[in-house]
Amino acid sequence: MYNIFFRLVFKRLDPEQAHHLAFRWIRLAARVPVLRTFLAAALAPRYKELRTEALGLRMHGPFGLAAGFDKNAVGIDGMAMLGFDHVEIGTVTGEPQPGNPKQRLFRLVKDRALINRMGFNNDGSLRVAARLASRTPVFKPVVGVNIGKTKVVPEEEAVADYVKSAERLAPYADYLVVNVSSPNTPGLRNLQATEALRPLLSAVREAADRTVSARRVPLLVKIAPDLADEDVDAVADLAVELGLDGIIATNTTIAREGLGMKADASLVKETGGLSGAPLKERSLEVLRRLYARVGDRITLVGVGGIENAEDAWQRILAGATLVQGYSAFIYEGPFWGRAIHKGLAARLATSPYATLADAVGADVRKTA
Repeated sequence: MYNIFFRLVFKRLDPEQAHHLAFRWIRLAARVPVLRTFLAAALAPRYKELRTEALGLRMHGPFGLAAGFDKNAVGIDGMAMLGFDHVEIGTVTGEPQPGNPKQRLFRLVKDRALINRMGFNNDGSLRVAARLASRTPVFKPVVGVNIGKTKVVPEEEAVADYVKSAERLAPYADYLVVNVSSPNTPGLRNLQATEALRPLLSAVREAADRTVSARRVPLLVKIAPDLADEDVDAVADLAVELGLDGIIATNTTIAREGLGMKADASLVKETGGLSGAPLKERSLEVLRRLYARVGDRITLVGVGGIENAEDAWQRILAGATLVQGYSAFIYEGPFWGRAIHKGLAARLATSPYATLADAVGADVRKTA
């Protein structure tokens, strides 16, 4: 039914307009007590066997919403209502910014992909922090906060910009993510180099600890799929050295391989980050490499090209304790979370593993 609605309504709208419309409906539904209870029961069934502990946090399952959908923390309850076990908001920058000029979001329907060059459009860390502080949650998913660099801030001042966001947002974050991998902020990916990343992560860690003394706020870094293998290894080693809590693999890609046969040629030429199905193979490859390097010493989060329960299961076997999605939600609709959870529970039941935690990294360990 959703496929018909997508073809008749959403496909005819500008992708960003369709996003705002759908998100508005989700938020409205979450504000109606009886309706949200009914929808949560239908769309977010709980499976005891999928309960997950990660980053020192307990979750109903391993499946979460990747950053980018709810940039300003306005719809956390709505996304939990749809079955996301954790919701990562952002990317949030130190200062408010409008992002890049429109049109900046493109659907590649035949490839089940998106190209975006949104440019971290968000309300800024001060307003987002105030919104989180005043939130009265109906549902209680784990809430991650993804922070990035304000576009107008020069590279040499990036650390201070991230620290400002961390100080404002850490008190309201179940975990923090340092995003240095979006292709849509000039110079941002340069911060993935270990000589730049080490002082950045150290400063954000110190800021979070200084601001929140009652608990440790887990800190993760999100990396690009376009990193060379030796750079993936270097980030993994740095994460272990600094005592980082996790790595999210991966962000969107600037590569366009494999799109030409299916996608409209004019869309393939659009600049920005490519997400969705074409990212699946490389994202899985990076995840496997990370787990082979770090094992169980830090938490890995698999994201990029996850369309169904089998994709999520493969990420878990490759080393991901948590998995995230976004792009496929556009094409699958509101029953997507339900299908992921049901499929994961079925795969676990027929696997040789007693728990989901036992399955994490199992395929990589076999080949080690």
